[in-house]
Amino acid sequence: MNSNQLNFAYKVRHALNENLDDLPASTTEKLASARKIALSRKKKESPLRVLAPQRLIVGPAGIVFGERLSWLARMGMAVPLVVLILGLTGIYHYEQQRRINDTADIDAEVLSDELPLTAYLDHGFNAYLAKRGD
Repeated sequence: MNSNQLNFAYKVRHALNENLDDLPASTTEKLASARKIALSRKKKESPLRVLAPQRLIVGPAGIVFGERLSWLARMGMAVPLVVLILGLTGIYHYEQQRRINDTADIDAEVLSDELPLTAYLDHGFNAYLAKRGD
């Protein structure tokens, strides 16, 4: 029922209750029989059904494991997180080592090359070294 229907039903009930003593006996009997008919046609209350998901893992041969292996669900989140952290750490260390090796190569080339001292004062050469060092 929507709110308009409920308001109408309350108003009718209130009006009938106010004038109940003034109604003729035949009308009262008709209302009583109508009420009995309405109550007999009322739908039976059905139990409320709620979907409650349950975590289950089906193993070999259809064996079902319930709450006993709930640690497996936690590991399902923890293992990928640990792998991600280890992977990012490995990538970071690899990039740092590559940068160190590149810088060492540049230093070795500069130290083994016979450059005049004025080359080290050249801004273009410093920019080249800075660019290769990044």
